[in-house]
Amino acid sequence: MSRSILFLSGSAVLVALLMLSGVYAFDRPTWALEVAPVFIALPLLWATGRRAPLTTLLYVAIFVHALVLILGGTYTYARVPLGFWMAEWFDLQRNPYDKIGHFFQGFVPALVAREILLRGRHAQGPRMLAFLVVCVVLAISATYELIEWGVAVAIGQDADAFLGTQGDPWDTQSDMGMALIGSLVALTGFARWQDRQIAARPWPRGH
Repeated sequence: MSRSILFLSGSAVLVALLMLSGVYAFDRPTWALEVAPVFIALPLLWATGRRAPLTTLLYVAIFVHALVLILGGTYTYARVPLGFWMAEWFDLQRNPYDKIGHFFQGFVPALVAREILLRGRHAQGPRMLAFLVVCVVLAISATYELIEWGVAVAIGQDADAFLGTQGDPWDTQSDMGMALIGSLVALTGFARWQDRQIAARPWPRGH
């Protein structure tokens, strides 16, 4: 099966799931906030797919991250059944599903940043590349936490479902910590795989 068919199929699945999750969303305003990155990412991927195609690894990672966001948006992060099962398995005091979301918030942007930096030759040497990737991930994570803070201030008590803190005073710090872990997993476990795919599919000249 060609990459274009896979991309089209993946996009169709995400659009269908977005529609279904919107219908059955526990809290529709919260759903809209949680799945907003998917609504932003899909048009961008379609717009850049021909002139700046990404690696298959990155497309798959983005797809999985979108699934995580859609599931979290459907139930709200504190109510996702998978999180309750995890809390029972690991004897946790809270639903940890939002930490999965923040792990991917580090994992996927790390691969995105790394691919852009490599293809554009913006970083010299693997150490500088890794440093810049981690900086980008932490900047994105911090920006998201600032957005959460802004939403909480704007809508007040109704922001609890979007924030998903579940009474944890260190939720912001642990969210950023999970993003950092996600970026490190991407760098240590998937860098060589990504390098091979970049070499096999260079961007068109003049990009």
